[in-house]
Amino acid sequence: MIRHKLGVVVIGRNEGDRLIRSLESVVDGSRSVVYVDSGSTDGSCEAARDRGVTVVNLDLSIPFTAARARNAGFDRLRELHPDVEYVQFSDGDCEVVAGWLEAAAVALDEKPTVVAVCGWRRERYPDRSLYNRICDVEWRMGQVGETTHFGGDVMIRAGAFAAVGGYDSSVIAAEDDELSVRLRQANGSILRIAHNSTLHDANIHQLSQWWQRAKRCGYAYAQVNSLHGAPPEHKFVKEIRRTWLWGVWVPLGAIALSPFTLGLSLLAFGRYPLTALRTMLGTRKRGFSWDESIPWGLSCGASVFPEAFGVVKFTSDRLLHRQHTIIEYKGAQTPVADTIQITGR
Repeated sequence: MIRHKLGVVVIGRNEGDRLIRSLESVVDGSRSVVYVDSGSTDGSCEAARDRGVTVVNLDLSIPFTAARARNAGFDRLRELHPDVEYVQFSDGDCEVVAGWLEAAAVALDEKPTVVAVCGWRRERYPDRSLYNRICDVEWRMGQVGETTHFGGDVMIRAGAFAAVGGYDSSVIAAEDDELSVRLRQANGSILRIAHNSTLHDANIHQLSQWWQRAKRCGYAYAQVNSLHGAPPEHKFVKEIRRTWLWGVWVPLGAIALSPFTLGLSLLAFGRYPLTALRTMLGTRKRGFSWDESIPWGLSCGASVFPEAFGVVKFTSDRLLHRQHTIIEYKGAQTPVADTIQITGR
């Protein structure tokens, strides 16, 4: 019964073998799966069709956002199956864990006031790079129970999603946080259950990728704050204040004042390693290993700088009335055609 009222929307672009894993984790012949493609050149659309998946190709003349792609997938799913009750959203670099769809649907069945259910996202290869490990820690920072927000891999009641107008297509990142606000404002609650939901493949191996991802985070803070920063939400207000203070004003002020303070103002930079150390110790107390706590602490201590670039970019884009465009940190994966040849599929 659960399968007949559940549909799945997967979005992606040039995800290669990651997309194959993603689709095969949700395709079972009994539920409708829609894949939304954003200009892939690696055979992704053909791979999806070969697996019986409905494919939607986004119009690339309109700037791409994940929010826009998810909305397009939802619209197509409802067009095909107007009676669908629950929709699982997932990204092409995520494999849905066995048992997750059933567990999330049961949670929605049992709690009518809950409009969205999320679980634990995990990294597929946390030991391949420090950056992947940082992501793996990040995914596990939330608490089980009622929560204020969810990520990109979430199951939502179709009626509640449609009632609030779906995702805001103009939001380039943290679109899930933005949607979470509107779902809660419509008197819905969000639940995190103690169940792994997806295996994610961040595939981050370079400092420049980490920097771009953190920069995107700063941009997202600023954009969503511009929409929901006012009371009573105060969304991302603390994050924006912290970024401006420690990512812009304090370092610039310390450098500018150094000639007049005989360099003493530069002591302000000692705050960053102290923040990293405090975060490491706090993460370790929560049960994470030192191998996880140390890179996570270092990332938290340093991320305020790339986040500041993101906040400044959003501010300038807004003042100059420039179109919001996505900030990417991952390159294309191995083409699907090459993957099929290698794996013998």
